[in-house]
Amino acid sequence: MKSKQSNVILLFSDEHNPNFSSPYGDQRIDTPNMQRMADNGVLFRNAYSPSPLCLPCRAALTAGRYVHEIQVYNNSNVNLHNGFDSWGRSLHEQGIHSVMVGKVDAFDEAKHLGWSETIVPGDRAYPGDTNQSRKPLQIRERASERADQYGPHEDPYNHDDTVIENALQWLEEKSGDLDKPFVMAINFLAPHFPHYTTPELWEKYAFAEDMPEFGVDGTTANHPRSQELRAHFETEKFSDEDIRGLRRGYYGCVEYVDQQLGRLIEVLDRLGLSDTTNLIYSSDHGEMLGKFGMWWKCSLYEDSARVPIIASGPDFRGGKIVETPVSLLDLQAEFFASTRVQRPETMVGQPLQSIPENDQSRTVFSEYHGHGNSESSYMVRQGDWKLIYHINAPHQLFNLREDPQELENLYSEELEKASQLERELRKICDPEGENEKADIFVQEQLKYIKENNLEFALYDKDIGTKDTA
Repeated sequence: MKSKQSNVILLFSDEHNPNFSSPYGDQRIDTPNMQRMADNGVLFRNAYSPSPLCLPCRAALTAGRYVHEIQVYNNSNVNLHNGFDSWGRSLHEQGIHSVMVGKVDAFDEAKHLGWSETIVPGDRAYPGDTNQSRKPLQIRERASERADQYGPHEDPYNHDDTVIENALQWLEEKSGDLDKPFVMAINFLAPHFPHYTTPELWEKYAFAEDMPEFGVDGTTANHPRSQELRAHFETEKFSDEDIRGLRRGYYGCVEYVDQQLGRLIEVLDRLGLSDTTNLIYSSDHGEMLGKFGMWWKCSLYEDSARVPIIASGPDFRGGKIVETPVSLLDLQAEFFASTRVQRPETMVGQPLQSIPENDQSRTVFSEYHGHGNSESSYMVRQGDWKLIYHINAPHQLFNLREDPQELENLYSEELEKASQLERELRKICDPEGENEKADIFVQEQLKYIKENNLEFALYDKDIGTKDTA
């Protein structure tokens, strides 16, 4: 452990599939600032969300605990438990200045979560999403109308513009006056749908109006859980024109995020903070972007469950690539390691800076209990192998080195490997038991929503303007 404390800044986007960035292999997109961080810092090649959905992921990150432990299964905040610690409160109580800027979306309102400061906080309005019925599987009515939400727009990033301006202003005006380390999380909505972008970026990415390489044919696309998600979101109604437009707009949204990352790097350099501050870029989950006919997140396939994690600063030097699987819970553990304070024993994860470059034995876990699936599913990644364990549906086993697109399910051919990964899963949770708990919790949520005539809502008061269900 190093002897000197470091600051931490996390730039946390929403719905960024890492495959759409130059550090992760896409040379068609301009992400020079992500590339600069990777060239000088550490790129985590195989990073995962604890759950590929906004509220469960962000609540888990805030609490430093697995989704099934905190029982935040979906994007509804009805009857959520709020007695968990948060990284913001724990750091603040140990003399670290913790700052949350922008979208919070956790198990309680931002004002109750204990950060030293919250700036333009984005709380999900009560009751949040109300389309979470699993039995029967709820179809999200008129979801297909989202398909035309792309193209040039005069003011596509008003939320994120406000967030970054406030964050940069805080750094300019307050960071130099602190007599203690700080940890700041800057939360964007981009590149989350809708995929509106600036006229300049829309024109720049005209070439990106292509169709997904892998469509609705094939074993993976026709797995019961894949079919359920397509039905839930009515994605079969998407026209080819809309598919092409959404993919084009997504490129522009990702570059916008990179541009704001560049502004942040410039301010850190100018203020002399780069040598004392670990800067991390990441996202809450990915985006299927039409692969297997699926859109958005809610799936444990790579395009949905994987996230970018790129870190630079005093703890992350040398342009290294870490192949060892990691989780956003490891990212949260980094906050405590960098500032050299005690992490609560209830929190899980290993600090990013302590993870070896290629540990074939390390296990990473993700889970999904939310809308669009009738039962829970669980993911275990270890080395090249990935198990998706489904309740009441065929399990899936992929060798990601040989089959990075997850086209060939090897479960029946590799039963010994599947059994080994299932044992790893059961060290973390009882999948059948947690599925039953999720069923009961969701039914109680739906009952309360019906009895109180509650309607779908997004944000209470603030700058959150995108549909984040």
